[in-house]
Amino acid sequence: MDFRSPPCILDALQARVRHGVFGYGKRPDELIEILTERLASRYQWRIKPEWLVFLPGVVSGLNLCVRAFTAASESTIAPTPIYPPFRRASELAQRTQINMPLRLKEKRWIIEPEALATGLTGKEKLLMLCNPQNPGGTVYRRDELEQHLAFAQRNELIVCSDEIHCDLLLEPGVTHIPFATLSEDAAQRSVTLISPSKTFNIAGLGASVAVIPNPELRRKFKAARAGIVPEVDILALAAAEAAWRDGEAWLQALLVYLRVNRDKLIQAVNATPGLTMVSPEATYLGWIDASGLGVENPAEFFLNAGLGVSPGTDFGEKQFVRINFGCTAAVLDEAISRLQNAAQQR
Repeated sequence: MDFRSPPCILDALQARVRHGVFGYGKRPDELIEILTERLASRYQWRIKPEWLVFLPGVVSGLNLCVRAFTAASESTIAPTPIYPPFRRASELAQRTQINMPLRLKEKRWIIEPEALATGLTGKEKLLMLCNPQNPGGTVYRRDELEQHLAFAQRNELIVCSDEIHCDLLLEPGVTHIPFATLSEDAAQRSVTLISPSKTFNIAGLGASVAVIPNPELRRKFKAARAGIVPEVDILALAAAEAAWRDGEAWLQALLVYLRVNRDKLIQAVNATPGLTMVSPEATYLGWIDASGLGVENPAEFFLNAGLGVSPGTDFGEKQFVRINFGCTAAVLDEAISRLQNAAQQR
């Protein structure tokens, strides 16, 4: 996002810098307490401190899950379209990835895992979920998550659930349900990836956590990490602690702003010939269907008009683009103007 991070984070970082000693540190006990209390109060998820594995980013967690829980001859399953590192994690590990297409149903991008049932080979070992979904913005309901769990149970799959956008809920009445809270079985077969980075705009600092209740999965995950993935640095730890402890008022103000931006963007996009977009229930990202424009490369088309968007090809859908509305109203207005002018001149 384009917004400055909360003052509580800036103050915490300045205090840590004034300390002046930047040698090796350890995770503050206060950070672990704050996180466990946060998960309990927001999601009724009572975790144990030993379940936590700190990481310098959720992307490293995705890659570690692929390498820890699949062999070279085995496969992963992931929704498509999906955040590009999901696809890249399997490619880098030289694993085959089975695509689980999203379907637009009642203005929500949903997954129907049972549609894959006849196409599986038995070599699939890891189901990779993103909830809230990036780029579609869907927040999965309990019954939908239970379908994913049943699918994982029938096919003996471990589940990696990226829940990095869980605090960025825009739709009134919608709540986030961590996959691991569905049942004890869900907890024991899953790795949940969370972070303050998207919520509080500190992605560049690199502070994330894998929550792994199953000790054997945790052992394998840590073994894959050993000697390769660094510890979270001391500034990132300070920022995470401040964010989760003192950032709630800032977050609530942010959500109000993002809802206004989202609604403005949806109205403008759907009023533009050749473009459509459904309302994201979460995130600050819009997933725009540009197939009606009739251009080969929509992202390049908009870039030539002075508007930078993420190419849909990176997510697995070449006729879509992803736009970030986590910006000031003035910037969004200019982006909308350029988008509409480009489409109308097509």
